Amino acid sequence: MALTPSIPEALRWLRQAMRDLQAAHNDIQHCCPNWVLFKVHQALEKALVAAVLCRGEAFEGHGGLMSMAQRLEAEEPELMGLVLDVQSLCDHGMDGKATQYPSYHPFPMIPSDAFPSVDEEAVLKQAQKVLMTLKKHVGGE
Repeated sequence: MALTPSIPEALRWLRQAMRDLQAAHNDIQHCCPNWVLFKVHQALEKALVAAVLCRGEAFEGHGGLMSMAQRLEAEEPELMGLVLDVQSLCDHGMDGKATQYPSYHPFPMIPSDAFPSVDEEAVLKQAQKVLMTLKKHVGGE
């Protein structure tokens, strides 16, 4: 389903991205870093969709977070550094699949055990920076 490109729709997606980030914050230090990483992934995905929608472009799917970040950075000079920020989050383990599905890990590991050394505070700080940059870009200040 294609989303209608508009500022109000972009702001709607951005609002949910901010709620997802708050949900990630609520999970810090509760022995489930995979959920923090997953919720950060969800927040970032929605914020990137918002940035696409505010450009007046229909959104019908994407090639992933890095693909959206690369495209936005190439087309919007004020988003310089977005790709590096997204890559940094990915390097910390942010992912929509590996954080949730055992098949992304060697047997007998499960996602809840796969991210023991994640610095959840650093991940959230980086994600907050990216979301604030995208929020400013969309105009949701």
